[in-house]
Amino acid sequence: MCTHTANRKYKDTLFAELFRDIQRLLSLYNALTHNNLPSGTPIETTRLDNILFNAWRNDIAFIICGKIVVLIEHQSTINENMPLRMLIYVAKIYEKLIDNKAIYARKLLTIPRPEFIVLYNGTAPYPDEVTLRLSDAFMELQDVVNCSSEQFSGLLELEVRVVNINEGRNSEIVQKCEALDGYVRFVGKVRASIDAGLDLNSAVTQAVKDCIAEGVLDDYFREHASEVINMFTEEWDYDLEKEVIKQESREEGLEEGLEKGRQEGREEGREEGLEEGREEGREEGLEEGREEGLDISADILMELANNATPDEIASKYEIAIEKVMQLQSVYMLIATK
Repeated sequence: MCTHTANRKYKDTLFAELFRDIQRLLSLYNALTHNNLPSGTPIETTRLDNILFNAWRNDIAFIICGKIVVLIEHQSTINENMPLRMLIYVAKIYEKLIDNKAIYARKLLTIPRPEFIVLYNGTAPYPDEVTLRLSDAFMELQDVVNCSSEQFSGLLELEVRVVNINEGRNSEIVQKCEALDGYVRFVGKVRASIDAGLDLNSAVTQAVKDCIAEGVLDDYFREHASEVINMFTEEWDYDLEKEVIKQESREEGLEEGLEKGRQEGREEGREEGLEEGREEGREEGLEEGREEGLDISADILMELANNATPDEIASKYEIAIEKVMQLQSVYMLIATK
């Protein structure tokens, strides 16, 4: 199997460049998966000529222990479509790996198991770890189909593990890999300098100097200082990152507002419905009472015609004797005419 070289129109990010080194990559994989694979464990990297994320290569794809691992470093807010993008990505990798003729053979073609990991390094709040699933994107079945999801088999699923590697998050994982710990501390220094008022180029330069002075990936930064400054300055648009976060916050706020409005509308609707129901109930009750009253009045008049006494009638129909006396007066008027 060949290792695919990067298309020249794409540029590696500092993260991808740092973990191009196999030993650093093995250390990172061990930290993320809580493994202890020894130095010298075979790792074969595989790269695609076209990527689905941006003009910068922030992806690392490699084969280890019978698995294809797709590892992405993500500095902006997490995209919920990541599982779908990973599906397309890994399908292209499989296409590179397999013999096109072998797929039509009768013998089962075995393929490496996939594993998808995103290292989140953005500034928007995010949990320590989240699993994104492709199935969350599946459409609800339409009622006109007259069927339920239980009737279908062959569910396609793809899970993406998102790990927050910002300073102070998932320290157990970060500190197990010296290169990852150094990278996280470097990014933290850049952000702190920018927040303190430095421009991006000055912030990156200062972060490189501080890392060397503190022994944080000092050998790497000494050897590649100018490359790191140029690479990170070009790849990282801090203002754009903050603008994306603001935009997404506005969208989330709008959605929350719409949901709150819908909830309030439902509450008002229920209250109006209850009031209308009570009013209709009162009217129906009055009407039923009138009808019931007419029925009892007719029965009482019949009892009076049969010479029943008011006391007997009041006891029989469980009504006030005054009501019977009123009806008796009416009966007497009718009877004398």
